[in-house]
Amino acid sequence: MTQLPLEVYRIDMKYIRDLHNIDDRIFSVSPQIGKDERPFLGIIIICNEHKYCVPMSKPKKKHEKMRDKIDFKKIIHNGSLIGVLNFNLMIPVENAQIQRIDTKIRKHDNMDTRRKKELLVKELEWCNEHISDLANTADVLYQKYIIGENFSARKQCLDFKRMELECEKY
Repeated sequence: MTQLPLEVYRIDMKYIRDLHNIDDRIFSVSPQIGKDERPFLGIIIICNEHKYCVPMSKPKKKHEKMRDKIDFKKIIHNGSLIGVLNFNLMIPVENAQIQRIDTKIRKHDNMDTRRKKELLVKELEWCNEHISDLANTADVLYQKYIIGENFSARKQCLDFKRMELECEKY
């Protein structure tokens, strides 16, 4: 499979809930705990013939001092940290589990929606400018994990094989 240009996707809530039940490091999107307004967003990267969604998150204070590593990348726009990618938390997905996010600003969008779309566009532009590096990072991390190599970020990674088995149920 060849790497397509990156888009931002929302992941099916039920699928995320099922994965969260396997490993609670997967960001919850449960309405029961008020997380349904926080969609699971990410970019799709190809790893070993599987589509993986690399979650994008808002930057936290701790991220400012962190350096890019095999499991983590900062998204920088005009010198400012605007988002982060968590490769260690990437999850396998199939087309039925993903929905592309429309980032086009429309005249009926309210200010909050416009602001969110503008941020997504900036993040997506950065990701596509660095697509080769991002795809390589995801693939190297995936391969190291799958072959059982001992590396510093291994304990922070999800069990990719276990996640793939869950994905195959869908």
